[in-house]
Amino acid sequence: MKDSKAIITLAKKTVTTQGDAIHNLANLIDEDFVNAVNCIMNAKGRVVISGIGKSAIIAAKIVATLNSTGTPAIFMHAADAIHGDLGTIQKDDVVICISKSGNTPEIKMLVPLIKNGKNRLIGMTGSMDSYLAKKADYVLNTHVEKEACPNNLAPTTSTTAQLVVGDALAICLLELRGFSSKDFAKYHPGGTLGKRLYLRVSDIVQQNMIPKVEMDTDVKKVIVEISEKMLGVTAVIKDNKIVGIVTDGDIRRMLNKYDNINGLMAKDIMTSNPKVIGADVLAVKALKIMQDNEISQVLAVDGERYVGVVHLHNLVNEGII
Repeated sequence: MKDSKAIITLAKKTVTTQGDAIHNLANLIDEDFVNAVNCIMNAKGRVVISGIGKSAIIAAKIVATLNSTGTPAIFMHAADAIHGDLGTIQKDDVVICISKSGNTPEIKMLVPLIKNGKNRLIGMTGSMDSYLAKKADYVLNTHVEKEACPNNLAPTTSTTAQLVVGDALAICLLELRGFSSKDFAKYHPGGTLGKRLYLRVSDIVQQNMIPKVEMDTDVKKVIVEISEKMLGVTAVIKDNKIVGIVTDGDIRRMLNKYDNINGLMAKDIMTSNPKVIGADVLAVKALKIMQDNEISQVLAVDGERYVGVVHLHNLVNEGII
């Protein structure tokens, strides 16, 4: 068994080898890359991406990236294509074939079928002298000097290069389409990322009860309101507009200050001009207000009308934090 130093050295060499190869890819971006981007942008159909072996796995990932950034794409395994799945390709689709060598039997069989269908073909290969490179309309050069594998056999650096060029393609298309954070949220509605981009304060406050008291509400009733609504806070309102806030912290301070609370009202212990947030604002903005002011709740308003409370626990439960 190798010692830890040898393992660390080997791992670092692998990372360095791949890093150097990725850095060199910038030198391989040329007019064919530009033409490939424009070809996809101008296409009326989808992008169909195909490959064999490890390249097929990379193809599936690039498909996922394109779909999530506004470019419709679909995966077609090269082996399946020549055994019945060629019908995946429609007349207006652009096809990308990925192959390190560009000379695998499946690719050699698939390419003429694509060309016969009059579809534009983009080749992604590490060999510019290959069959794929010569037959493709445009070629994305993913040449690498060597694999990270000590035997220079296992696809490692070459598949990383394919992945990076695929990402470059996706990002160029994203920019040209003017794909915004709102568009991204539309395609990523689930999970933390999606919620940070689309979840609004109005979506949060409707989950909670709405604690509120008048200025002259007896302090004992204020305590009951805070307790029953279970948010650790109540708004103090006048004509349904916020004039103050009472938190459970205010209640503790009141009990420390007064031996007798009889006759005290909400206006006597409230904090005026509390932090508020608009109901149509992204919920993540509420989190920033809480963090900046070291508070756990923010009152929500629709215009000047009080509509509810956003609590830190709501944001935790939604996965925004």
